[in-house]
Amino acid sequence: MTLSPVETLVRQRKLVRLRARRSLRTGAVIAAAVAAGAAAVGFARLCDGAMALHQRWAAASPWMGPLLLVVGMPLCVWLTRRLAPAAAGSGIPQVIAAGDVGRGRDASGAKVHDDRVSMRTVLVKVALACLLLACGGSIGREGPTVQVVAAVMVFLTGWLRGGPDRRTLLVAGGAAGVAAAFNTPIAGIVFAVEELARGFDKRANTVVILAVISAGVAAYAIGGNYAYFGDMSGSAGWNAWISAPILGVVTGVAGGLFSRCLTAILVGDNPIRRWRARRPIVFAALCGVTAALAAVISGGATYGAGYERARSLLFGRFASGLDLAGGKWLATLAAAASGAPGRIFAPSLATGAGLGALFSHVAPWSVGRDAVTLGMAGYLTGVVQAPLTSAVILMEMTRDPSLVGPLLTCALVARRCSEAIAPTPLYHALARAWTRPRRRAEAAENA
Repeated sequence: MTLSPVETLVRQRKLVRLRARRSLRTGAVIAAAVAAGAAAVGFARLCDGAMALHQRWAAASPWMGPLLLVVGMPLCVWLTRRLAPAAAGSGIPQVIAAGDVGRGRDASGAKVHDDRVSMRTVLVKVALACLLLACGGSIGREGPTVQVVAAVMVFLTGWLRGGPDRRTLLVAGGAAGVAAAFNTPIAGIVFAVEELARGFDKRANTVVILAVISAGVAAYAIGGNYAYFGDMSGSAGWNAWISAPILGVVTGVAGGLFSRCLTAILVGDNPIRRWRARRPIVFAALCGVTAALAAVISGGATYGAGYERARSLLFGRFASGLDLAGGKWLATLAAAASGAPGRIFAPSLATGAGLGALFSHVAPWSVGRDAVTLGMAGYLTGVVQAPLTSAVILMEMTRDPSLVGPLLTCALVARRCSEAIAPTPLYHALARAWTRPRRRAEAAENA
């Protein structure tokens, strides 16, 4: 059928308008991702400043560090519950749960407020996470960064009609958060596939990749091109391949125990969880005391995210990892169980680094640097049960591609060992409490 000139012109105009709307949506997603990447870098700098402030306070008096934990942890929990209950914890479970709520609009098309990824929640989270780091809490900024970036993405693209749905934007924002937090773009995409989405919608490919690239460009422009732990490229030998499965067992068991204990405390059906729900501030105070004891016993190795300690181990400037591994395991569990903002990514890397360093002292064939790197990947896998993310993130952090094979081996063994102890992955076990309205109220009450 031949179209008339008028019909042809009408079709061409419709096509032009359609392409213009698509270009506008793509530009909006890119702009939102750039802004979110800048927010992630700003959050990182605030956290670094908070940890530096704690170091000055702790250096001024030996009792100041433990006292700040005893007072600061229950204070942060009290403020979280008063100001924004959805700011509690990591933020990754909230993003996973928020992604299950369609386009975030009701039957009439009106936008539905979701406190799990609201700007109020993330502003409170940023402030209180920095406060807890200033008090010496063993928390990481990476999980909160995922929630912050996802919230910024949803907030800045909420006016769009058509195009990527809300779940896609949340997954893209979470991926961009990991990429910007660690300067690891590939790991951000892998994290979206393996952990946030549990599968991948082909239609989300472009949005996720655009978000990761845009946030990465913003982070690069502000923070520069850096390796998280420094450039450690080298050549892994046979000793790394032998160490990988052994460390996988050790770190997988340790990470699985951590995951099982934290899940039981936060969402389990047991007397400890029920008592915590009735007395959240008292429980947080006990967590602060536990973290303070861990700090005293370890000589202060458990304060903060643990980045400097892990980096020192990688470069062979720390004698033994026993104090760091044991103290950090306990201090991180205490901070995570308290219900305060901030969670476990960076502290898990520090704990794994301690386990790797300890292994290098016991196994005469192992190389310290390789063992520490494998320990970090294995323990992180044991905690979150995301082996590809753990292996790729360590490869990008250290820029050592020669360890890819041993890293994957260690991570896969660690996941198997962790699954035997904690069958449900940590973030997804915690996300269940944030999925339905009643459960969300219970999670906020228990946080």
